[in-house]
Amino acid sequence: TPQALKDAWDEARSQTERGDPEGALKTMRSAWDTHGKDADDHRTWTIVADAEAKIAGESTRPKDYRKSIKHYEKALDKGAGKDVRRQMNKVRADMDERGIGMGSFRLYDDGSPTVYGVFALFAVGMLLLVSLRYVDGGLDLSDIFASDDDDSTPISVGSTAQLSISYVPAGMSESDRVTVAVMIDLYSEDAPVHVDNFVKLAQNGDYDNTIFHRIIDNFMIQGGDFTNMDGTGGHAAEFYGYCNGQPSASACSSEDAYTIPDEANNGRVHDPCTLSMAKTSSPNTGGSQFFVIPEDSNPTHLDGVHTVFGTVTSGCSFVTAISSVDTGSNDRPVYDVRLESVTIS
Repeated sequence: TPQALKDAWDEARSQTERGDPEGALKTMRSAWDTHGKDADDHRTWTIVADAEAKIAGESTRPKDYRKSIKHYEKALDKGAGKDVRRQMNKVRADMDERGIGMGSFRLYDDGSPTVYGVFALFAVGMLLLVSLRYVDGGLDLSDIFASDDDDSTPISVGSTAQLSISYVPAGMSESDRVTVAVMIDLYSEDAPVHVDNFVKLAQNGDYDNTIFHRIIDNFMIQGGDFTNMDGTGGHAAEFYGYCNGQPSASACSSEDAYTIPDEANNGRVHDPCTLSMAKTSSPNTGGSQFFVIPEDSNPTHLDGVHTVFGTVTSGCSFVTAISSVDTGSNDRPVYDVRLESVTIS
């Protein structure tokens, strides 16, 4: 790495720290023009992202936040470490608190309509004109949109779960607590017993206002102990033919003994952003505890042992951010990571 580029990095960092992020960006642009491919380094992208994050924090403009996230992701692609991911997750948390999304399909950006917004406004206007025409004619608008073979099937119950989670990002304090939504598609066909159990527990309200009691960075976040809140409790929603892991023809003597049969050989593996059932080292001992795997984890040693029964379709970056929160003894978060609710649809 050329010494002049290293000097540019130092100067840009200093400028951002002094409150001149715009100056830092100019320094990095000059370094790029001078050094070309040598500047295509994770440190360059990290410094740019830090400067843009500083600008975003002052301007609160969505496009500034999005630029910052884009360049943090570039830095990670180039090999940046865990500290950069943590910084990116702090920015994401700030975006979530302000209701700013990363989606490319936006009707408005900074108060002005995007191309999509202009098209949507035009479409709405045309629809209103058509509506007025048919209302004047005394026709039922439902006839326009009805299909001759309209036998649509409702979404099967238990196909999707929305987890509302409250947490304090790493390095922050209770006053910085944020609440996020994580959407999970459940594998009703591949793990029918696990999904049925999870859905019933959620619908019973058992998961509401519980905590993620065990969190390990680069591994997983675990919760679902609705009886003891420490990993020693919880149980299945009902009798599924097993009591404390042993098959039984009759109901258990106590609901605390309710467990479910393993479905670990269902072809699903512990990829990043998947949902799996926690249990003891013995088979068929899953109850209510579960864990979610962040973006930077791929615990293949759990495949065929623990049952994967869902995948995160939205909000996995929040799972990753939660996985890096400050923890104390027994991997318990310093500030409670709260599972406020689980909504099934």
